[in-house]
Amino acid sequence: MANKTLVAVFSASGVTKRVGEEIAKIAGADFYEIAPKEIYTSADLDWMNKKSRSSVEMNDPSARPEINGKVADMASYDTVIVGFPIWWGVAPRIIDTFLESYDFSGKKIIPFCTSGGSGVGRSDTALHKDVSGDVKWAKGKQINRPNEAEIRRWLDEVL
Repeated sequence: MANKTLVAVFSASGVTKRVGEEIAKIAGADFYEIAPKEIYTSADLDWMNKKSRSSVEMNDPSARPEINGKVADMASYDTVIVGFPIWWGVAPRIIDTFLESYDFSGKKIIPFCTSGGSGVGRSDTALHKDVSGDVKWAKGKQINRPNEAEIRRWLDEVL
């Protein structure tokens, strides 16, 4: 059986989605957008406002924003590439929601992030706590724009 790959991304501004779509195209993978039940407004994303929705969520490790929809057949995938923007040095809480919503036993999870400032940092390994069972983790990578050559090199390393 051929290895089947899913690229699942959360993107608040569209940057991570564009990178994820390019990764899916190059990898011959399916694409899934992790869409919040309640879309983030620009006020929600104002990291300077301590009362903004994103600030409140990121300051609460137990916050789990609801996702609109589900991956149709997660069991059919061997590899899941998970993409997200960096918020407060880590993945947004909706990524915790996503990872806690499925059984990833026997799968390989490959994180990637986009960021205007910080790198992957502890964001990829911090996600390990959200997944139980026999999961292979690849090292996360920061990819800020759809660069075909960079993405191909990375996929050759991790797939």
